[in-house]
Amino acid sequence: MITSEAFTQLALSFPGTESAPHFDRTAFKVVKKRIFATLHEKSNTANLVLSLDEQRAFCEYDTQAIYPVPNKWGEKGWTTFDFQKISKEVLFEALNSAYSAVFKQKSK
Repeated sequence: MITSEAFTQLALSFPGTESAPHFDRTAFKVVKKRIFATLHEKSNTANLVLSLDEQRAFCEYDTQAIYPVPNKWGEKGWTTFDFQKISKEVLFEALNSAYSAVFKQKSK
């Protein structure tokens, strides 16, 4: 199982990333602007923003562990990852995708 601390370390390992409170979560931002992930410690989950194609691919991997956020945010690519049901490798791959997409958008 992935811990909140391990997730935080992974998320902050990307260049230019910082964390900040975000409602009942911790947000991880790139270049001090755009959020690419949020951590919800109580539920041991994180929401990551992915392209819709990446969201579909990750959700197909395990629909019980990875699923769209159940609202309009989910339709925009925000995807929930349950730490108790996924590997660190899968989570890192998803974090890398989320970070890369947001970093590219901020660089334009």
